[in-house]
Amino acid sequence: MKVTTPILLLTFAFIQLSCFNSQIIAQKNNKIKVFTTAENTNWKLSLSNDLISNNTQKKSTVSIAVNAKKTDQTFLGIGGAITDASAEVFAKLSPKKQQEFLTAYYDKNKGIGYSLARTNIHSCDFSSDSYTYVSEGDKELKTFNINHDRKYRIPLIKKAIETAGGKLTLFVSPWSPPAFMKDNNDILHGGVLLPEFAPAWALYYTKFIKEYEKEGIPIWGLTVQNEPMARQSWESCIYTPEAERDFLKNHLGPTLEKEGLGSKKVIIWDHNRGDMLTKRANLVFSDPEVSKYAWGIGFHWYETWNGGPPQFESVGQVHEAFPNKNLLFTEGCIEKFDASKYQFWGNAERYGINMINDFNNGTVGWTDWNILLDQKGGPNHVGNFCFAPIHADTTKDELIYTPMYYYIGHFSKFIRPNAKRVLETISDKSLLSTSFKNANGQLITVVMNQSEKEIVYSLENQTEKTTIRIPAHAIQTIVY
Repeated sequence: MKVTTPILLLTFAFIQLSCFNSQIIAQKNNKIKVFTTAENTNWKLSLSNDLISNNTQKKSTVSIAVNAKKTDQTFLGIGGAITDASAEVFAKLSPKKQQEFLTAYYDKNKGIGYSLARTNIHSCDFSSDSYTYVSEGDKELKTFNINHDRKYRIPLIKKAIETAGGKLTLFVSPWSPPAFMKDNNDILHGGVLLPEFAPAWALYYTKFIKEYEKEGIPIWGLTVQNEPMARQSWESCIYTPEAERDFLKNHLGPTLEKEGLGSKKVIIWDHNRGDMLTKRANLVFSDPEVSKYAWGIGFHWYETWNGGPPQFESVGQVHEAFPNKNLLFTEGCIEKFDASKYQFWGNAERYGINMINDFNNGTVGWTDWNILLDQKGGPNHVGNFCFAPIHADTTKDELIYTPMYYYIGHFSKFIRPNAKRVLETISDKSLLSTSFKNANGQLITVVMNQSEKEIVYSLENQTEKTTIRIPAHAIQTIVY
């Protein structure tokens, strides 16, 4: 289905969102509030307590029973990637629109409260060109500098941190070593890291982290390699499971410790769901000498490219096998940009399906891809254009809020860092749901309806039962 919601309506919804947001965090647990985003309505993260049914003749067809006494993983955060592309587009906006954009994502009261971020170590496909931080052939890294990032990316990251209240959990990822360190002598098109350059490449990560931290940008963690099994037309590098294990065990882990960065969280894999357990987790987490360096495993959602369904079960398998390791969704986006589908509701529902299932399988945090792209789905130096939750029409100085933005907000705004996922049971697959308990004791349940009709459901915990209506093609957050 295709929906063409006017930009004026989205702007009104954003203003409406700002008006009630300041009341939410102080919300008392004994007073329920329902927030709804629904297709073909004016509801965009809107307070909608009129959907709580007081009519005894309205019988629920689905029951969601929340057991707040049984908890699972601790929540890290939700956010998106601050890429070169996002920073370059941001720089083209007027100061007024820049502030609107920052508030929309990073202000937890007036926006959707992003608390997590990812950025690239030198160039990726969503950069205007390929670049590194050293001169070609500089094995000793004497020429290392991050001057390239000071023009666009570093200023945006600093503003995001400030808007988020001074703290943003930021992790970093490389797409490829410099060309001279690889067997194909090319920063693009896959290839592998040459063994003689492994020490220099490990040191490269630490130099990047230290230079960013000198800029006042704390780095929480890093992934070993973006998509280590994909030979792409853009920046890419192949690591077999054994190669990634050995690089972390013999080079990256020890180098981080030697350089005083041993507390940084290292994330393996950073590729699609699927064979995460058998192809990566078992190999790394079962070896104490390398497992000690690995905080957890990161994954993307692109396993559906081959026509199959999302493999959420693989996330649960890793969580069950290694409950002391962490699962982090590190990248996902709607591929193949098409401006006529800015308001296509199915794109938002893809986010809802993935986020609910990932959290219910033990994921601690969820990171979208680019936070901002232009009216062409870029910039991207190899034409790999895609969607972002917010786009900018730089010719008109306009921001375009897609339904994806609101669907993500139903999680990021209400579930806050250090929340615990609480277990629940749902009686019918016509709805999807996940629940968390914030550190202040507040319960949060997110419910999603993909069907063509309104559904009446009951939300139950140990002390109360509430009957709620959810419209067709809608998502709700219940705060109680």
